[in-house]
Parts: sequence; structure tokens; C-alpha cells
Amino acid sequence: MRLRDKVALITGASNGVGRATAATFACEGAMVVVADIDDVTGADTVEEIHSAGGRAHYLHLDVTDEASWRTAIEEVLSHFGRLDVLVNNAGISGSCDTGLTSTDYFDRLMSVNARSVFLGIKHGSAAMRHSGGGSIVNLSSISASIGLRGVHIGYGASKAAVKSMTTTGAVHYAADGIRVNAVAPGMLPPMRTTRGTSSDPVFRATQVDAIPMKRVGEVQEVANVVLFLASDESSYVTGTETVVDGGWNSV
Repeated sequence: MRLRDKVALITGASNGVGRATAATFACEGAMVVVADIDDVTGADTVEEIHSAGGRAHYLHLDVTDEASWRTAIEEVLSHFGRLDVLVNNAGISGSCDTGLTSTDYFDRLMSVNARSVFLGIKHGSAAMRHSGGGSIVNLSSISASIGLRGVHIGYGASKAAVKSMTTTGAVHYAADGIRVNAVAPGMLPPMRTTRGTSSDPVFRATQVDAIPMKRVGEVQEVANVVLFLASDESSYVTGTETVVDGGWNSV
């Protein structure tokens, strides 16, 4: 098992990539802390993992709130004594129904997509120093590197912030035995927060046609990459951004 007895905290773990990652980690022997603001689906994720023979614990976490992060990390250390892996997965879509230049939505994007990762790195790295090292994996996006139609103008900026914090964090924490990497997915099935233009099937079809592989990615394909970066197999990998986009970012 690639994560045998490691303690892994995954934010936004009740659905999508987070849920797939939680299930994958549990299958690989990790004690998975499922963190989310949706207590109902979070509990469902834990039950699904238990039913498959894995280990999981639910934790309510508002990733935009620093006090909530402090409480969460304290609970992890109190219950399990260590933190080995942090996956900063929680985020919201760049698609919205309030307009692609909405200032309110810009602020929301920065809070949920960027501030949350900063807080996760800040408090997760402190816990990992206590544990003797670990791995932080952040979820960025190909929007950090290329412009996409149909998404809020600030979405790419929020994900570019994640990309930058990943490379800077890697330099800051390498001497502590803490690796910081990012995964940048391309087009995936719609998130539960997807609204507006990019939720339209006709528009999505035109986007899929621009992907060299001519299909969207699956959440499990992203989870598999996160697993590699979380595991000891990537022990000499830090500060990287792994793109999972079917070749979209190459054209």
C-alpha cells in the first residue's frame, strides 16, 4: 500500500476530485480526514470509505476561515498524533451566473481558491514539522497558464496564485522535509458550483472538441496523480505542477 498508515487531510473531500482522492487514499492504506463544509455529503463519503474497508474521519472545515483551520489541525493532531499529507482541493468553479466580471464573485474566487490554499500551507506545514515532514498537494488548473472562454476573468488569477504559492512553498519548506506540489486539471465533469456559460452542453461540446484527446478527464485520473505526489514515490519531487488535461495546454 502506497500510503500505509499515513494521516491525510483532504479539503473539499465530499464530492468530485476530493471524494475520488479520499477513496483512493483509503484504498492505499491512509487514515483519511474528510474535510468539507457539507456535513451530509461528507458523512456519506466517510461511510462509503468505511463500507469499502477503509479508515476515515469527517471534519467540518471552512477553508476560508483561519480559526477553522486552527481547530481542524488541532483536532487532527489530537486524534491521530500527526499529519503526513494535506491535499488542498477545495475550490469553486470559474463559471457563475452573476457575470464574468462580477467583483463579488472575484472576491469569492480569491477567498475559496487562493486564500484557502495559503491557510492550508501555513497551518498544514506547521503540523508536518511536528510530524517530521510530509507532502502538500494543491489543486490548481490549466486556467493558471492559459486563457479560457466562459469563465470568470478572475478564475485563472486565483489558480495562478495557487501555482505560485506551490513553487514558493516548495522552497520555503524543503529543508523541513515537506514537499509542495500542484496538479492542474483541464476540463472535468461539471462541478456542483458550475453555472452560466460553461454549464451549457452546447458550449461544453465546443470546448471538448478543442481537446486533442476529444474527451473530458475523469476525477479518478486526477486522483491518481494526487496519489503519486502524496506518496513516497515522489520523494524527490517538489515545486512541480502536473498538468492533467488531455493535451489541451499543449495547443
